[in-house]
Amino acid sequence: MVCTHAKYDQLIARCAGLPPTPTAVAHPCDESSLKGVVEAAQLGLLTPLLVGPRARIEGVAKQFGLDISRYELIDAPHSEASAKEAVRLVREGRAEMLMKGSLHTDELMSAVVARETGLRTARRISHCFIMDVPSLDQAIIITDAAVNLFPTLEDKVHIIQNAIELAHALGKAQPKVAILSAMETVNPKVPSTIEAGALCKMADRGQITGGILDGPLALDNAISPVAAQIKKIDSPVAGRADILVVPDLEAGNMLAKSLSFLAEADAAGIVLGARVPIILTSRADSVMSRLASCAVAVLVAKARRESAGKAIG
Repeated sequence: MVCTHAKYDQLIARCAGLPPTPTAVAHPCDESSLKGVVEAAQLGLLTPLLVGPRARIEGVAKQFGLDISRYELIDAPHSEASAKEAVRLVREGRAEMLMKGSLHTDELMSAVVARETGLRTARRISHCFIMDVPSLDQAIIITDAAVNLFPTLEDKVHIIQNAIELAHALGKAQPKVAILSAMETVNPKVPSTIEAGALCKMADRGQITGGILDGPLALDNAISPVAAQIKKIDSPVAGRADILVVPDLEAGNMLAKSLSFLAEADAAGIVLGARVPIILTSRADSVMSRLASCAVAVLVAKARRESAGKAIG
């Protein structure tokens, strides 16, 4: 199977002509994190504010031949301080996006969720993978596979709304949302099926807006029209899902990694529900995944600016 990254190329192309988005990058102190920032900046996706130990960042840049001379470098003594300082830059309005460098995710998210000094909103913070699966015609969103361990029904309302608004930013006016379980019928012995039914009814009542929900759906009949037809599922979502909502982090993590390692998919990642989009990459991510994550965040930041402008107008 040949991976062309056509879906990610389209995302990056949608950012062409947009001004680079100011981005606070927390602790980019290894080759992969600093190189990803430089490449995204060279593509015009972002203007980085590099936050971390000056000597270490400059040493990595010199070692791997990365030109960071045009970027502002804010000195911070260690990873925890880097996270706090990057968050402060966002709070002060100097950055519209936050990006993880080589520090642990927990360190960055601890600064993000700090009650007095962080980036909390009324919305639950959640993670989305935007998967480029070669066998599918379009990128597909999986949530939540990285932040919320065992989300409650209330958490899932926020998780779904975050994912729907992400889909809007990526150009899907009415995304189709599949609430996944092991089966497509409500079974009192399987809690995820009951939650799926409740979430769909909440959407019917306007408690979740902007998308079309259905569930429970098994994975096959969520993404395969043939499987949905065989099961005789009459639904606008079955076989056509844009968003896959998993029961918990374990299921989501296994689904995303199965697609990556068995179906040769790439996974761009973003955290939503905070004041700004957060680019959450892994050291194992490909260059294309890193760039796609940046492009997704740029489109989310653009959508937020437009929404704020409409609210003011």
